[in-house]
Amino acid sequence: MKYLNIYDMHTHSDNSFDGNHSCILLCEGACANGGKGIAITDHCDIDGKDYDFRAFSTNQFVESTLAKTAFKNKLDVLRGLELGQGIYKKEKSLQIIDKFQYDFILGAIHNLENTEDFYFMDYKNKDVDKLLTMYFEDILELAKWNKTDSIAHLTYPLRYITGRDGIKVDISKFYDIIDSIFETIIKNDKALEINVSGLFGELGDTLPNKELIKRYRDMGGKYITVGSDSHYYDKVCIGIDKGYDILLECGFKQFTIFKNREPVLLDIE
Repeated sequence: MKYLNIYDMHTHSDNSFDGNHSCILLCEGACANGGKGIAITDHCDIDGKDYDFRAFSTNQFVESTLAKTAFKNKLDVLRGLELGQGIYKKEKSLQIIDKFQYDFILGAIHNLENTEDFYFMDYKNKDVDKLLTMYFEDILELAKWNKTDSIAHLTYPLRYITGRDGIKVDISKFYDIIDSIFETIIKNDKALEINVSGLFGELGDTLPNKELIKRYRDMGGKYITVGSDSHYYDKVCIGIDKGYDILLECGFKQFTIFKNREPVLLDIE
């Protein structure tokens, strides 16, 4: 790794419905890949056709706590959660957030209310612009709700619309609402995530891309987290350096981690 301060702020253990390896293995993978710290952010999707409360279980928090203790002198392990669709069931979401002493809560929208995950949709028969408008409206509501710490993979649907199905999207059509999202994040002293998973898939780009990261920075964006979105122990921390490259190109000198739900700025170099 060309950077010494590698923090992966988006990882999944086997406590996520689509995870594969234990918290301990994630930490071992992070160390092997040059990581200095990770946030274990297992899924808790509270709305959709197949929503999953598993990460709300005591088991998940206990396992991440055990990993934190086991790697005390090797790796900075942050206990987190990826809260999906929290705005659709706000009371339940707050119960989840408040149950344990998390370091970091990612806020995500993986599906529109009472619909399937964007992953499962066939976009060749969909009004993509309408879907994206509805999606960004919900992301704006999530930002205004102000109960999570960083907005995960802002352009998540593009992973499938463009990356998998090859449908090109003119993202400039959505600049107005994206700017409103950025303004809200900045006003609330919260963070935006740069998710590097797309670099290694069909999309070939980060979520969001450099253009939007630069737009966020130019509007005064200060806090930004970087995550691999890894679901495998050997992929933890992979690509974080590429995320840092983009941040430097966009004018950032620091990235953000969260401890006890408070932002901490660390130097990229």
